[in-house]
Amino acid sequence: MAFCLAAWLYDWVKKQPSSNSQILKVSSYISQGAATFLNKEYRVLAKFCGVVAALILIFIPVPIWKGSFLLNLQMAIAYILGAIFSAAAGKIGIAVATIANVKTAEAAQKDIRHSFLCGFRGGAVMGMAVVGASLLGVSLVFLLTDDTTILLGFSFGASSLALFAKAGGGIFTKTADISADLVGKVELGIPEDDPRNPAVIADNVGDNVGDVAGMGADLFDSNVASMAAALVMGAALDQTMGGSKNVSMVFCYAALGLLASIIGVATARMGKNDNPTFALNSSTYVTTGIFAILTAVATAIFGLEWRIWGASIVGLLVGVVIGIASDYFTDDRKKPVQLTANASESGPAFTILSGVSYGFVSTLPALVGIGLSALISYKLCEPLGMDYALFGISMAAVGMLSIVGMIVSNDAYGPIVDNARGLAEMGDLGDDVLEITDSLDSAGNTVKAITKGFAIGAAGLTVIALLGAFISEVNVAAVEQGLVAVGEKYLNGFDVMDPAVFFGMIVGSAIPAVFSAMLMLGVNRNAQRMVSEIHRQFREIPGLKEGKEGILPEYDRCIELATAGSIHELIPAGLMTIVATLLVGFIGGVKAIGGFLTGNIISGLLLAIFMSNAGGLWDNSKKYVEAGNHGGKGGEAHKAAVIGDTVGDPFKDTAGPSINTQITVVSLVASLMSGIFLMFSLL
Repeated sequence: MAFCLAAWLYDWVKKQPSSNSQILKVSSYISQGAATFLNKEYRVLAKFCGVVAALILIFIPVPIWKGSFLLNLQMAIAYILGAIFSAAAGKIGIAVATIANVKTAEAAQKDIRHSFLCGFRGGAVMGMAVVGASLLGVSLVFLLTDDTTILLGFSFGASSLALFAKAGGGIFTKTADISADLVGKVELGIPEDDPRNPAVIADNVGDNVGDVAGMGADLFDSNVASMAAALVMGAALDQTMGGSKNVSMVFCYAALGLLASIIGVATARMGKNDNPTFALNSSTYVTTGIFAILTAVATAIFGLEWRIWGASIVGLLVGVVIGIASDYFTDDRKKPVQLTANASESGPAFTILSGVSYGFVSTLPALVGIGLSALISYKLCEPLGMDYALFGISMAAVGMLSIVGMIVSNDAYGPIVDNARGLAEMGDLGDDVLEITDSLDSAGNTVKAITKGFAIGAAGLTVIALLGAFISEVNVAAVEQGLVAVGEKYLNGFDVMDPAVFFGMIVGSAIPAVFSAMLMLGVNRNAQRMVSEIHRQFREIPGLKEGKEGILPEYDRCIELATAGSIHELIPAGLMTIVATLLVGFIGGVKAIGGFLTGNIISGLLLAIFMSNAGGLWDNSKKYVEAGNHGGKGGEAHKAAVIGDTVGDPFKDTAGPSINTQITVVSLVASLMSGIFLMFSLL
């Protein structure tokens, strides 16, 4: 059903009229640039995945000379399949986004409702395809192997590719965005999407490779990881209790979540008030309600456990609460954004201080929400047995990600309408069209902050569930290696006063900070090179700065520069996190890894929420000033707000959303390597 709806939506978007030759020309540049970047990035990642698959074949789940060649081969194949599915999610998103942006721009000549529908349905193609593919992939791997450890291999493939795709796309998009803003807006005072700016096409390409392909792979990975964690614990419970009710419940709820998203997407419309933000948010709330009703009916009909249903609904509701909290700190109609814009009148230092402060404050409701959902889910399911308590947390993560089809649709809508706004300006469609696309773009920014908050919250619950999955994997491996008797447990939890656990916790808490710094330094270095290239073109191409007719910048040079730089920068940060996990495991063993994962989760969630919300706040603060407040465009407040947005760009679009994928990757590496860490460690 999801794939059929995606095909129908794609066909509908493609059939919408597009006749402006200038827009079609610029769109072709964007499409070609995005395709070039993805092809180069995927070639590099294919080599990386090939090396990892070979290592998995030799060592995981146990060294090939001690275990089964067939099991290791299945694990390697599952890993490759996960990476392929994740890559396909990005490709599908790019294919439709680079068509939908043209249709959305031209539809704005008609009215805002039609333009909104083009943008939303373009994003929904990706939403349906990504979630349909994740459910299909997990189902096939489980049905063919009936082995949850191999399912973790599939999830690791999806996560490792998502990590690099999100990081690489984030470095590309922010390289171009920062460079275009600093030279165009701050130095020359020209509009955001002025065709004279050599970086403007690279900026639009970046919206697609970062926010469409990268976020699609990211949410595909989160959905797969949450299902994998729940299935690992559900299968262990079924083995103990007999039957297959818990595994069936995971698939049942995931399928009903996709069905709820299908209904939500198919019925999404803009109301009489012509408010795109309200339309996007109300679609999310409708989908949430449908999921709650469908799962309650299924729980009653199939005799499933109501306590576990309650845990999944708690997760879903907390996801909405985190989204609302993110909205409060990033919406330009709310106090934090307006006060930051007001502070910009006093200079960029006050813009930065305000954004950092509100960003830190915004972490409290989200972290309290994640903590409460884990606590309530645990306590709700604890009467069923201790193992059910952790399973309840994993089902809260499944519940939070149940409406991910709608979340991806809303998220992909953002870069589509952002590109449409740029195309409308470059195609000279007039002020009325720009006003409509600005309204759609503003809604996209607000909703994007909500979807990122949702994704980070879901990642938080997922990795807590993966911590439970890690304990399960260790206990299974310990029995197989004869370290404990059948029915006994090697690990029940982690004592923070244990030196090995504390060592791991301290090291783990530092990894997200170092990872973020490496990504942002990559953006910094790349953006400096691009600023120099933009200056060169303005200096050496006669008539470019003046906008003489027929004089165009060398757009392809900026695209090539951003592509080469981002691919060069993306591998070291991702490798650092994996190598750090292995080192801690071989030094301190499974107890140190438990501490490492705990520290990584807490520190990572804090930084991810802070950077995502601070960046969104700075972005919308700039837009609030550009709307005519505090002196409007060109004033001192505007220049300060642009600098704040420039700092916030790598926060919200590079480092912040990449951290949740990093947490998932190290959790999966730990689970897959648990048997080897038991065999070989210094402590």
